[in-house]
Amino acid sequence: MAFDETGKFGPTLTFHEILLKVNNAKDKPKKLQVLKHYDTSELRMVLKAGFDPNIEWLLPEGKPPFKENEAPEGTEHTYLKREARRLYHFIKGGNPNLSQNKREAMFVQILEGLTKEEADLLIAAKDKELNKKYKGLTANLVKEAFNWNDSFMKK
Repeated sequence: MAFDETGKFGPTLTFHEILLKVNNAKDKPKKLQVLKHYDTSELRMVLKAGFDPNIEWLLPEGKPPFKENEAPEGTEHTYLKREARRLYHFIKGGNPNLSQNKREAMFVQILEGLTKEEADLLIAAKDKELNKKYKGLTANLVKEAFNWNDSFMKK
C-alpha cells in the first residue's frame, strides 16, 4: 500500500499495470508522461535489463517451465518491484559464483511468486521483447523518459 497518483492511500500499481498504461497511452508524449510519473529505481532496473543491448542474461531464451501462481492478485504474490533487486543474479557479471542450475532455479522461484502478468513481463524483459508485449514501449522511449544516453546511463 502506498499513495497513488491522486494522493490517496491505496495499492501500488504493478509494473505490468504501469506498462499497460504506456501501451494504452494514445501518443508518445502521453507514454513518456506515464513512465516519468511511475519512475522508480526498480522500474528502471527492469526496463534497462530488458532494453540495454550490453546486458546479457545468463538464462535460456523462452518461457521456462514453471507453475503459474493462480492465487488471486494481491494475496499470495510477491511483486516484480520487490524482486528487481535480485535481477543481478541472472545477468552476466552479476554473480559469477552462482551455478547455472541454481541461477535457473532461482529464476523459476521468482516467476512462481509473481502474478501471471508480471511473470510474463519478466520473461519478455529477459528475452528483450518488451516492445512486442507493450505497444509503443521502445528503447528510445525509455531512454528519453529517464534521460539516458545510448549506453542506458544518465546523460
